[in-house]
Amino acid sequence: GVGGVGGGLATGPVVVLAAAMSHSTYNNQWHETVYRLFDLLEVELPPTERKPQKNPVKVSQLLGTLYVRYVQNFRHLEECYDQVVHPQKRRVIRHCLDGVMGRILELKNELVNVEFSEFQFIDDLILDMKLTPDQMEMPVPYYFMHGDTATSLIDRDKRLAAMLAKMAPEKTSSGAEKQEEKMSVEEAIRVLQIHERARQGRLRAKFMKEIRSQEEKERLQQMRGAPTLDPDVAATKIQKVFRGYSQRVRTEIMREDELVFLGMVKKTATAERKTALDKEFGTRKARRKIQDQFENEFQTSLVTQKDHLRDIEGPDMRESMQDQIRQWFIEIRDSTGKFPDYPTEEEGGSGSIFQKVTAAGEPVAPPDDGAKKKGKKGKKGKKDKKEAKGKKGKGKGKKGKGDDEEVPGWKMPPSLFTLTVAEGCHDYRNYWEMRNEAENFHQKADTELVKEEKRVELEVEIRQQVDDVMRDELAKLKLAIDKEKKGKA
Repeated sequence: GVGGVGGGLATGPVVVLAAAMSHSTYNNQWHETVYRLFDLLEVELPPTERKPQKNPVKVSQLLGTLYVRYVQNFRHLEECYDQVVHPQKRRVIRHCLDGVMGRILELKNELVNVEFSEFQFIDDLILDMKLTPDQMEMPVPYYFMHGDTATSLIDRDKRLAAMLAKMAPEKTSSGAEKQEEKMSVEEAIRVLQIHERARQGRLRAKFMKEIRSQEEKERLQQMRGAPTLDPDVAATKIQKVFRGYSQRVRTEIMREDELVFLGMVKKTATAERKTALDKEFGTRKARRKIQDQFENEFQTSLVTQKDHLRDIEGPDMRESMQDQIRQWFIEIRDSTGKFPDYPTEEEGGSGSIFQKVTAAGEPVAPPDDGAKKKGKKGKKGKKDKKEAKGKKGKGKGKKGKGDDEEVPGWKMPPSLFTLTVAEGCHDYRNYWEMRNEAENFHQKADTELVKEEKRVELEVEIRQQVDDVMRDELAKLKLAIDKEKKGKA
């Protein structure tokens, strides 16, 4: 199968995957699912606002179609998340999977509100989409039952059970609360005596029954006399029966193997299916073990890579920031005649004064506040005038209708999860679709992505340290300039 990303994290032994455990299978499945989700998002987020729908049948058909398609994508994403071993890919899949599950719940709730029923009959849709009923089953995600979520769910159930046991009053069969009955010492002793005497009586009756049964066996044995069958003869009969049975079994197996060899019959389907299922379960179990191994390596690399970057790139990063800030001091002093005020931490520190770089690599100068406000004001004024003219024209054409009147009909309510689904799909397209994965066959974590992530964190830490140093340096420069001015005066 296709491997991970350049280099990977080479720490610890790698479990050898079986031939059936192809990484490319789940990578391709993820790719296809993402583009099916892109198609769904185009339906859900059209470029123009969808007109209200007055026909309830069409509304149910639209919601049902979206529901069925999201369920299919959920099943594929859940399988990918369960079997993909790459730690960083699994995080992107999980983000998208959570969004899909949330969208399924929203569509189900909307179907209930539209059809006024908890049950939806979508047999026609399943038939039109050429699906079978088992493909519409909602599997419980594996990580719900065996991951970190499972532990939290078990703890939550235990806490709830303990709280309910303490709070819930004991009730009788009629539903009324059961009141505690008080018992005197004499009544308690009498109840204990009754139960103890009954227990002793049962023991005595059981003992007497065993004695009578033993006596009856001895009496029957005396009446029958000694056994007439010789032990050797009995052993011979047992051997004859067992040998006949074992030979019949071997003959049946030989006959079946001969027919399979001649091509007259196929091997038993049950045995083949059992073998295939056992192999599949073993493969899935092995991949989950590899997931845990790679996840541990990934967590370790998050710490080691940051320390490595701090030692290698940290000094150069700090020196570059200080040079840029000093240059900024000089430029402001040359243009205004005095040193600037250093930005506070709330304003972003030195990060607010650095030039931003576009994706093409060209520096973008920070916009002037006054020009920005004027530009916005001018654009806003023109826009307001155009809107006012447009409204006047519309008002003339539609004198009879009010401004706030809405067209009746059903509209798709806004979703809280389509943005999450879109983020997961775009993350795949931006980071993983065209990534070269030929050099990391075992699908370990990508060190370059880890470095990029930790480099940003390290830059923030170093900038905070540099800001503290440069604030002191700026204060000393201002103090020296003031002393120089006083000396000249």
